[in-house]
Amino acid sequence: MSHAAGCVLPDEAATEALGAALAHALASGAVVYLHGGLGAGKTTFARGVLRGLGHRGAVKSPTYTLVEPYPVDGRALYHFDLYRLGDPEELEFVGIRDYARADAILLIEWPGRGAGHLPAPDLEIRLDERTDGGRDARWNACNPRGDEIVTRWVLDPAVRDCEPLL
Repeated sequence: MSHAAGCVLPDEAATEALGAALAHALASGAVVYLHGGLGAGKTTFARGVLRGLGHRGAVKSPTYTLVEPYPVDGRALYHFDLYRLGDPEELEFVGIRDYARADAILLIEWPGRGAGHLPAPDLEIRLDERTDGGRDARWNACNPRGDEIVTRWVLDPAVRDCEPLL
């Protein structure tokens, strides 16, 4: 797709702001894969998306439960963390097909662990730690829906004003 880009996030607040900006760009449902190592900021980014949608409660990593549902302002967001998934087939027992509705937002950490059993992503985001304590964020739209999301997302000041990756 035509939308692949990235920027430097100097701190946790910038990571959360980038997530909130994405929330504002989500007109309907979406499947977003979140890539990155342990501690790269995937859950911080997810917290930003939830805050951007209006969620005010705690946001925890669903490492042990695999999925945390968040009903927010009449919308359904499901935050998956597949780090501890033993076998991709376990997603069938979790009911992954029930979550993958056109109007639902799915944020999926460690999507490679669910290969073959996950819905295709609209958008893939990769977060990598920097030696200066910040993060590099890279994103790629995977289909026309992802292109539409990124087109709206990059207009937000949190994206527009961040330092581009070289």
